[in-house]
Amino acid sequence: MKRTLRTATGVLALGALLALSACTADADSAGEKLKTLTIGTMTPARSMDPVDSGGGTIPYYQAVYDTLIKREPDGKLTPMLASEWNYDTAGTSLTLTIRDGVTFDDGTPVDAKAVKANLDRFRAAGAAENAQALSTKAVEVTGPKTVVITLNGPDPALLDSLSDAYGFIANPAKFGQDKPFATVPDGTGPYRLVADATMAGTVWKFERKEKYWGEQPPFASVTFYAFDNENAIVNGLKTNQIRAAVLQSVDQQIAATSGEQFTTSTQEIDLKLLNIFDRKGAKVPALGDARVRQAINYAIDRDVLVGQIQQGRGTATSQIWGTGTEGYASELDTYYSHDPAKAKALLAEAGYPDGFALTLPRLAALVPDSLAEALKSDLAAVGITLTWDDLDRVSFLTRTFREFQYPGVVMNGGQPAKDWATVSANILPKTIANPFGDTDATIQDLTGKIRTAEPAQAAQYAQQLNRHIVEQAWYVPLYRMQYLHVTVPTITAVPQAGLAVPALYNYQPAA
Repeated sequence: MKRTLRTATGVLALGALLALSACTADADSAGEKLKTLTIGTMTPARSMDPVDSGGGTIPYYQAVYDTLIKREPDGKLTPMLASEWNYDTAGTSLTLTIRDGVTFDDGTPVDAKAVKANLDRFRAAGAAENAQALSTKAVEVTGPKTVVITLNGPDPALLDSLSDAYGFIANPAKFGQDKPFATVPDGTGPYRLVADATMAGTVWKFERKEKYWGEQPPFASVTFYAFDNENAIVNGLKTNQIRAAVLQSVDQQIAATSGEQFTTSTQEIDLKLLNIFDRKGAKVPALGDARVRQAINYAIDRDVLVGQIQQGRGTATSQIWGTGTEGYASELDTYYSHDPAKAKALLAEAGYPDGFALTLPRLAALVPDSLAEALKSDLAAVGITLTWDDLDRVSFLTRTFREFQYPGVVMNGGQPAKDWATVSANILPKTIANPFGDTDATIQDLTGKIRTAEPAQAAQYAQQLNRHIVEQAWYVPLYRMQYLHVTVPTITAVPQAGLAVPALYNYQPAA
């Protein structure tokens, strides 16, 4: 049979494939079932090219690619394709030693040249996670197995980046081809793609390689199913077609645990927030005034959002720093307590006593009806007229994050485990969270100090920067989200520090 990779045609196609999978599963022996891992997710991977990886798609890529450094569940970094690494005394030059004896399937060795080619390609491609490579000035091969990354300044998050999207290594023999890895991944990971059972963007199936340079993974196959709603994921869990998932929706968390015998654990991480892109007021002039952005923060009743809409799952906050970072300051969680009168006063001071109109894009999976209505009602109470522009997923991504047609967006924001990762992903100019390149003298001063200071001082500077961002109301954080990790009883999943989804390595058969 000719092996072809199918293109997803929507939920109907996914449903049909799930039905086929169910028939197959029914025919499986109990022992064979223990060898399969099926993960349901709301985050589709459109491509298997490492330059497209990032966030919730990272586990897909871990099936077929290895990273230079591995990040353990608790955040500890251990060797992977790089057997060791060390910085110079200034922290601006990182030397990596590449592991011996690892090759791609066609025999191409993973050596210093291959690593340099990948790091250069990631930077040149304008990768989805390009912020991870912003500090890299040059990559040099200094020996057959030695690579030196020279930085334009210290990067306290670089090692974490090399365990993430920036660190995936693909076969350089394919570089230069048109979309070489989009549907034909070529890495050194423990699995290979099963093209006949894959529909790009919807279903990706992988089978364990007979030979892998590292420890053999416990599951013979791994399949990722991407859905556009969590109700379908929960249905898949209850029929054993999906065997692991991370649920965000409160309703679906309750549905998954009501009367079912799943293994569950909670993790409070990531933010629901309004990211204000337009801090200079280019699209909505009012947003260029910090007092207006502060007014929006005061207008929102976060306690109601958490207590009623989230049913207590989560924590109200006014800051974007995560609780595990040095820059986190507990008092900033309540900096913008609900105060409509203060919001109105700030709007009047800024010259908007009658409020203004604001249109935001809405993807129902990110902003359910209850949250959309609550935000609209809170803003209306202070004179701001919020209009939701309801979009499908493709239009949402294109118009919001590629064309930047809107002044902001309500979204889920990541909360990295390191201060510098928070800064580089959310504060530095021209990142996905700061697409219009905003900055000021305080931000430039403090970011420079965070990069270069000793850890204790860097923590103080990170807290100062956190407070400055809150005071300037760059964002409208709403609450830290509580995720529910769900697996069938025969599988365990350990949450990943600093990430909302477990690494693929974190799934194991239950003892």
